[in-house]
Amino acid sequence: MPDVNEYFDGKVKSITLTTRTLPATVGVMEAGEYRFTTDCKEIMTIVSGECQVKLPQNDSWHTFIEGQVFEVEAHQSFELKLDIDVAYLCQYIR
Repeated sequence: MPDVNEYFDGKVKSITLTTRTLPATVGVMEAGEYRFTTDCKEIMTIVSGECQVKLPQNDSWHTFIEGQVFEVEAHQSFELKLDIDVAYLCQYIR
C-alpha cells in the first residue's frame, strides 16, 4: 500500500509510488504559498493547474502550467504560489 504524506496542515497531500525508473510522489496542493526544501534532485511535472515558482538562486518568479516541468537540485529550497489547486508528479533522483 502506498504511503500518504501531508504537509502544511493538510493543504498539500501526496502518495508515494515507484515508476519504472524513479521513486515518485503524485499529489495535490491547495491554492496558497509554500516553501519546500529538497533532500535529493527533484523533477516536478505540473499535471493540472498552474503555479508561480521561484527557483533557488533566482530572484524572479516563473509560471509553470499543465504539462510543464521544472527541476530542483538536492539540498535547495524553492517557493510556490498557487492561485488554484494544482496536481503534480514529483520524481526523485537519489
